[in-house]
Amino acid sequence: MLFSLLGLVIGGLGISLVTVGGSPFYIVMGLGLILSGVLIMRRRRAAFGVYAVVLLLTLVWSLWEVGFDKWQLIPRGALLAVLGLWLALPFVARRLNNGQVARQNNVDPISKRLKAQDGRRGIAPLWKGAHGLLAGVMGLLIVLTIGMCFYDPFPTEGSLPTTQADAVPPPAIPGTAPFPADDWVAYGGNNLGQRYSSLKDINLDNVGKLKLAWEYHTGDLRDPARDASEYTFEATPLKVNGMLYLCTPHNRIVALDPATGKERWKFDPVVEPDAMLQHQTCRGVSYHDEDAAAAGRAGAAGAGGAAAGAAVSTPAAGATADCRRRVVATTTDGRLFAVDANTGKLCQGFGEGGYVNLLKGLTNIRKSTYMQTSPPTVTRDLAIVGGSIIDNAYVNNPSGVTRAFDVRTGKLVWNFDAGNPSDTRPLPEGRTYTPNSATSWTIFAADEALGLVYVPLGNKSPDQLGIDRSIDDEAYTDTVVALDLKTGSPIWRFQTSHHDLWDRDNPSQPSLLDLTVQGAQVPSLVLPTKGGNLFVLDRRNGKPVLPVEEVKVSTETDVPGEKPSPTQPVSSLNFIPPALKERDMWGTTPIDQLMCRITFNKHRYDGNPWTPPTIAGSLVYPGNIGVFNWGSVAVDPVRQVLIGTPVRLAYLYHFVERPEYQQKPDQRMVTKDGKPVFNENFGARFAVSIQHFRSGLGLPCQAPPWGTMAGVDLKSGETAWMRRNGTVKDQKTSFLPFPFPIPLPMGIISHGGTLMTGGGVSFTAATLDNYLRAYNVSTGEELWKARLPAGGQATPMTYRGADGKQYVVLAAGGHGSIGTTPGDSVLAYTLEE
Repeated sequence: MLFSLLGLVIGGLGISLVTVGGSPFYIVMGLGLILSGVLIMRRRRAAFGVYAVVLLLTLVWSLWEVGFDKWQLIPRGALLAVLGLWLALPFVARRLNNGQVARQNNVDPISKRLKAQDGRRGIAPLWKGAHGLLAGVMGLLIVLTIGMCFYDPFPTEGSLPTTQADAVPPPAIPGTAPFPADDWVAYGGNNLGQRYSSLKDINLDNVGKLKLAWEYHTGDLRDPARDASEYTFEATPLKVNGMLYLCTPHNRIVALDPATGKERWKFDPVVEPDAMLQHQTCRGVSYHDEDAAAAGRAGAAGAGGAAAGAAVSTPAAGATADCRRRVVATTTDGRLFAVDANTGKLCQGFGEGGYVNLLKGLTNIRKSTYMQTSPPTVTRDLAIVGGSIIDNAYVNNPSGVTRAFDVRTGKLVWNFDAGNPSDTRPLPEGRTYTPNSATSWTIFAADEALGLVYVPLGNKSPDQLGIDRSIDDEAYTDTVVALDLKTGSPIWRFQTSHHDLWDRDNPSQPSLLDLTVQGAQVPSLVLPTKGGNLFVLDRRNGKPVLPVEEVKVSTETDVPGEKPSPTQPVSSLNFIPPALKERDMWGTTPIDQLMCRITFNKHRYDGNPWTPPTIAGSLVYPGNIGVFNWGSVAVDPVRQVLIGTPVRLAYLYHFVERPEYQQKPDQRMVTKDGKPVFNENFGARFAVSIQHFRSGLGLPCQAPPWGTMAGVDLKSGETAWMRRNGTVKDQKTSFLPFPFPIPLPMGIISHGGTLMTGGGVSFTAATLDNYLRAYNVSTGEELWKARLPAGGQATPMTYRGADGKQYVVLAAGGHGSIGTTPGDSVLAYTLEE
């Protein structure tokens, strides 16, 4: 009965698949299962043979579709193989044989005596005929399964260059640091955004001896009744001034002893819980040292410039005046503030009583529409902030203005508004910024030697609907723009996506380093994008260092008035995932894989990342989580190599028309389980539904890997190695009441950043399983891992403590939207003595 029912389901879905242009094989599979079931119910030995043929045909068809990829073979054959193994078991097979004997008892006595000679009590030999065929097929499948355990067709094996003789680190002048060593002075290590440390105490030979040195609990945990669902602990601490500084999701600032984790002080700006907030997070804080800044200015005057990066100094016994060393941070409710780095007390001379109101000059302020999630970029003189606008909610949003404030006084110095880019003078009283202009919510990079800050910009709302965008709107959408540090005036811009219809805002902090190109040192910028491109540009003028090509894409759409761009930029260095095909659909059984195949064929998909969202429904790959996100990449400026963690996830987009969108702009059109979702586009003609492309069991419909890790030689632009990243352990599914317990190394998505060190080791913990891992930078080989108490959706950092030891530190508190384990831990690892 089971075989026939399974055959009916698979055959019925197979017919549905064929009607939408899919593979007909599932009809064959279904018919074979039905026939096998009928024969089993009639206790006919022929069932063995029929089922063996079904298994053989499925094996041949599967190998033709996906080769020897074990993870893709699972949904096609695992369930059938388990049933075949059960059917081939002797105690099951004898029941069919007994049925055969019962029928033989109705024939003449001579035939019965002849049959009785074949086996005990007249039972036919189990391992001959049809049963022998089935047993042989099962043996073949077992051998193939064992063999495939040692084979994976995905990884690219290779090695990055170990040294670069002609790579010269940026020059240093007194009072500055070209890249971090004992300290970690800004979010990305310094303002270059490299996520690199020259420390090498921890290296390839001893990284396996890392142990937990201390663990600190912030006490800042989500209140399910009052806090946002996307409650995330994404902070990367700073180590400077003899302390470790970090922020919590409620923007509380904590100072710790770097060697012991003991709390020195804590400051709470009092951010009220807000369940409607789209992103309840704080990625980090910034630091300013007035004495070091003065030394940097003096050095710049003497040398004609200053080394890139934030200034640092040796910790003093005590501050000569309040807030000469300060921590500068933001809040999700729209404030910029500064506290004394030694005591944690508000800097009263900054803004009004220590705070600057970032809502000033903005219009269209509604509850939860404007927030700050990233640390300000602090230079010798400025604290520069962007802003985050709620996605897919309103057409009339606050401005996306980027502002620079005097880091000592909080006075506005300049403002860059993409809606009014030519006027960067401080906004006069009574004036407002351009509503709904392109915004930058991520972390900036700065080169103080060139006098530029690099701001990655995103889209204006609605993200997926470009009907009402003007030429001026399009000019700065999805660009990285270089702004003059003194005036905020745009010096150059480079667009990473034309007429963005997919939420392809630039989410990653740019990484700055000097690359050796044809024997010359070229000041370069590496910008990872959601679409999978890694644009490598000359940071002096925005011209490509590695080639960029404009490729033609489809402009067909069923959205009235929409005009997709006919071309899109593609870098020669990219991790744009290969085009999906029906055979790439995945599942745990043929049933959920079939359903994914049907869904795939029902949606428009052009085979590239630029399939326009449609009313009928489109598959967008990669989706709005992107290939790269705020975790960016790590670059080694000496070896001139890069490590990134590209993600591969598809999404389903479709528009829902608002019949009375002008008369009833606030009418909800998109709900889930009766609750509102953040895709309404209030005031627009269309709302948009955005869903993960998943099966009914909650698993991705596309085959793994969903997350990868890659090593790139930036001098040549070649990818040296690529591997699956992470396991499916800790994943939540609809078919298990607990997280998946088995660490199958299929490659899972990562949401966070990577650290590289001079010791040739890379650290990352951003995967959805709860581990911090260390890798060999040259080959991608996993060298060490530590189990975390919560999801590690943050970026690791490293420093030397007062005890002389090198520490690696990570915030582990989980991510509400992707469902990792929540927590409030800060963990430090060092070598065993």
